[in-house]
Amino acid sequence: MKRFILGTICAVALFTATFAQDNIIDRVEWVVGDKAILRSDIEEAIQYWLSNDRKFESDPYCVVGEDLAVQQLFLHQAALDSVVVDETQIMRMVDRQMDVLVQRIGSMEKAEEYLKMSSSQIREMYREQIYNMNTMSKMKDKIVGEIKVTPSLVRRFYESLSQDSIPYVPAQVEVQILTLEPELDREEVERVKSDLREYTERINNGETSFSTMAILYSQDPGSARLGGELGFTGRSHFAPEFANVAFNLTDPNKVSKIVETEYGFHIIQLIEKRGDKVNVRHILRVPRLSNKNIKDNLVKLDSIASDIKNDLFSFEEAVLHLSDDKDTRNNYGIMFNKMTSSPRFEMQELPVDVARVVDELEEGEISSPFTMRLDNGKTVCAIVKLKSKVDGHKATPKDDYDTLKELYKSVKSEEKVQLWIENKQKTTYVRINKDSRDCKFLYPGWVFYEDK
Repeated sequence: MKRFILGTICAVALFTATFAQDNIIDRVEWVVGDKAILRSDIEEAIQYWLSNDRKFESDPYCVVGEDLAVQQLFLHQAALDSVVVDETQIMRMVDRQMDVLVQRIGSMEKAEEYLKMSSSQIREMYREQIYNMNTMSKMKDKIVGEIKVTPSLVRRFYESLSQDSIPYVPAQVEVQILTLEPELDREEVERVKSDLREYTERINNGETSFSTMAILYSQDPGSARLGGELGFTGRSHFAPEFANVAFNLTDPNKVSKIVETEYGFHIIQLIEKRGDKVNVRHILRVPRLSNKNIKDNLVKLDSIASDIKNDLFSFEEAVLHLSDDKDTRNNYGIMFNKMTSSPRFEMQELPVDVARVVDELEEGEISSPFTMRLDNGKTVCAIVKLKSKVDGHKATPKDDYDTLKELYKSVKSEEKVQLWIENKQKTTYVRINKDSRDCKFLYPGWVFYEDK
C-alpha cells in the first residue's frame, strides 16, 4: 500500500544538514517592490520543492530566489486586482500534500525530523506555497485572457514552425480488454484466516507485539518494515471495507476482526486518531491462487476468443456478459488512460503485461489468453483486442489538430506572460544581495538598484 521515495528523503535530509549551519543569522536576499525575500524564505521554498521531487540544474538559491521574486510580481498584481482563491480547496490540497509526505517518509515524526520543522510548521509551509501558486495561476489566467483559436490560425502557426519544432506524436493505441478473475480455493482462504486468527491470539496473549508480527508476516511490503504502521491517513485513502473498521476502532490494545478488501485479508490495530485522520497498523495476508484455477480460466478465455473469431458473438458482447473488470465491463471493454482521461495510450502508458501482448497485435486482432497483475496485487487472466493503432509521426493539422491547437495556445499564453514579466521588471523596484548578482537568471531583464 505504501511506497517510499528514498531519493527525496535523502535530498531533503542532506539539504537541511547543509544549510543548518548557515541559518544562524537571517538576511535579506531580494527586495521586490516593498517586499523583502529572506534567506530563510528561500531555504523554506527549497525544502518544499525537494519534498515534491523537483530537481535543480543549477544553484537552488539562484533558481528559487528568482522564483520567489517573479512570484512577488504576480502576487502584488493579484492583490491590486483583488484576485481570490478558494481557501477550502487550498486546505484540501494541503491535506493531500501532508498525506503524500507521510507516505513517502513513513510517519509525521520522521517528516518533522527530516525537515527540522513541527507538523504545524510543515502544514503552514505547504499552505503558503500552494496558496501562492494558485493565486499566481489565477493571475496568469487573467493576464493571458482568452486565446483566440481558429483552424486558420493553427495552420499558420504550424507553417511557421521549423521541422525541429513540430511536435512528434508517439504511436497510440486503443485497447479493449476482457478479464476473468480466478476463484480462490476455500481451503486457501481458510488457511489465511487461520493464520490471522493465530496472530491475533498471540498478540492478545502478550506473547508478542502487533508490530513484530507485521514485520515477520505482513505481505504489504511498504508498511511491513514499519511494523505495519500506515501513518495518519484520511478515510478516502483506504479501501472502503478497511476504512469502516479502522475508523471505528477505539482501543489501541485491541486487534480488529478480519477484514477482506481487494488486496487480501487484514487485521488492524489502532495507534492514534487525530480529527478526521487515523494512524493504524495492519497485517496483510494474500491467499495464493492455485495453478489449476489460473489454467482453467486461460482455457475458458481461449474458447471465448475462438467463438468471437468465429462470429458467434462480438468482443463487446463477451465483455458485457463475461468480464470481471468492473471498470471496463459497461464500456465495451475499452481501457481508459487515467493520465489523459482518453481511450488512447502510448505503449509505455499501458500496463506492462498488456503492452507486451498488444505490441504483437495487428489492428482488430484478438490476443491469446495471458495473465496480468493488477495494481491491487491480484492476478487475473485476460484477452485483449487492438481496437485501433496510429503509428508515431510528426503532427499535421489534418490528423493532429487538437495537439497543435494546444501547442498554439500554450505558446501564445507563454508569450503574453513573458511580455508582462518583462514590463513589470522595468517598472518594479528590485534589489538583490551582491553575492547573488552573478546568478544566471531565467528572466535576465531585472533592473537591480544598488545598495545605498
